[in-house]
Amino acid sequence: MSGRALSFGTMADAYERFRPGYPVELFDRVAAYAGRPVRTALEIGAGTGKATRLFAGQGVAVTATEPDGAMLAVLRTHVPAGVRTVQAAFEDLRPGERYGLVFAAAALHWTSPEGRWSRIAGLLEPGGVFASFGGPIQLTDPAVEEAVRAARAPFLESDEVPSPDGTPPGHDMQWPGTELQRSEWFTDVQQSVVERHSTMSAHDYVGQLSTISAYLVLPAPQRERAFGEILRVLPGTVRVAADLTVHLARRRHEP
Repeated sequence: MSGRALSFGTMADAYERFRPGYPVELFDRVAAYAGRPVRTALEIGAGTGKATRLFAGQGVAVTATEPDGAMLAVLRTHVPAGVRTVQAAFEDLRPGERYGLVFAAAALHWTSPEGRWSRIAGLLEPGGVFASFGGPIQLTDPAVEEAVRAARAPFLESDEVPSPDGTPPGHDMQWPGTELQRSEWFTDVQQSVVERHSTMSAHDYVGQLSTISAYLVLPAPQRERAFGEILRVLPGTVRVAADLTVHLARRRHEP
């Protein structure tokens, strides 16, 4: 895994505090797509357990995997006792138990592309469901967004993670749906959006930025200067959109 992928542990507490949770509407969408009760799930890159809590809270027996020990330690303090936790990168998981659902919350882009889909298929029951969801947290006021972009520019051109396969933002099907459509292991690929909107203080917005990998890999003095410049141009409160792009696919009975 890249250094950027493993940069979050130093900010595990901030990640838990500032990253938004996931709405029940997301679970409902996955369950409706499954078309049958979702009883077991494996989560890839669980972080501090934001999505883990959603699925476990709906009665799913979740096995949460996460390579970073600090992130996993925070997760264990926040999830129900029945959640099984495994410290492992996705690439280190070995075939064994199969699940009705495999899901990744803002984590799939950190996995290695080589063998990704055959590995996920190997973790799913035939007909089981794969779900990936996530999206950037964006300021809704264009003037504020432009002010933040200008303040960030001396330190970072962009703080977003580019599409792993180069799919442009405006394309009808976004990654990983593009890869799923080409995979021999999956069928019935669907893409939809679950809206999330909130208002937060300027300090909490910068706190959220402090959990983004593009800033975490900057040298500490440069990172703190960037946050100071961004905070300087923000109003006291900001409105943000953190819409989730949801991809769903079903494991074929035969590849």
